[in-house]
Amino acid sequence: MAGTGAGSAEGGGEEVSEGVASGPGARGGAVGVPGGDLVDREWSLDELAAAYAYPEPEPGTGGPQPWLRANMVSTLDGAAQHDGRSQPISTAADMRIFGTLRALADVVVVGAETVRQEGYRPARARAEFAEAREAAGQGPAPAIAVVSASLDLDYGLPLFTSPSVPTLVLTGAAAAPDRIAAAEKAGAQVVIAGDGVGVDPVRAVQALAELGHTRLLTEGGPRLLGQLVAAGVLDELCLTISPMLTAGDAQRIAGGPSVAVPKRFELVSLLEEEGFLFGRYRRT
Repeated sequence: MAGTGAGSAEGGGEEVSEGVASGPGARGGAVGVPGGDLVDREWSLDELAAAYAYPEPEPGTGGPQPWLRANMVSTLDGAAQHDGRSQPISTAADMRIFGTLRALADVVVVGAETVRQEGYRPARARAEFAEAREAAGQGPAPAIAVVSASLDLDYGLPLFTSPSVPTLVLTGAAAAPDRIAAAEKAGAQVVIAGDGVGVDPVRAVQALAELGHTRLLTEGGPRLLGQLVAAGVLDELCLTISPMLTAGDAQRIAGGPSVAVPKRFELVSLLEEEGFLFGRYRRT
């Protein structure tokens, strides 16, 4: 296994020859040892949490500012899904990072269609991160925030019947009152984040921040991510490149209308395991 990247190694603080070289997951990663040799080992959850930590507040900003990161996976030929789901193109290391990113977040923002297709469940409290979350002033698990204009949701799902923290539903002010009432009756907290039927991405970020959720994570799907990109509210992209080819007409990681000028992001770190690449990019 090998890895490359720019700058010094984030997470374990161990610098290796030829830039960053590390592996995040199930089998291990190449890390530096005296003499310049590389040794395969698994990154600890603490190291991953440090590597993917949210930025510290800038001095003079008056406290934490909202930071929205996305976590997505794509095949070599650009498919974000196979048979409508992301799991077939993922790997154990990808899921390890997936769990770490959730454990660092205040809230996970997800589109209603992704909730349906992926069979979303509530985020679970993980003992490994309990102390760190408490020290950061976070609850035991992140809330899930579902973005839906129609509020056509199955309130019999565990996401609504048995969450460890109440599920949020983001919608517009013009959403049908009876569907808002149904969501609230199911125990969801409805958050208005738009003047029309749909959700305004800028308003959504602001509304979540007002609820105390400044460490934001979105897991898509492609339509929602495209809206966030177009609105200019995405700060960071954590992208897994899966060494697979699927062909077909699967969606890319971001859909919808193209932006007038491509958004430029810079590479922060790049990890590798068994051909899977785990890139972290921030907007410039």
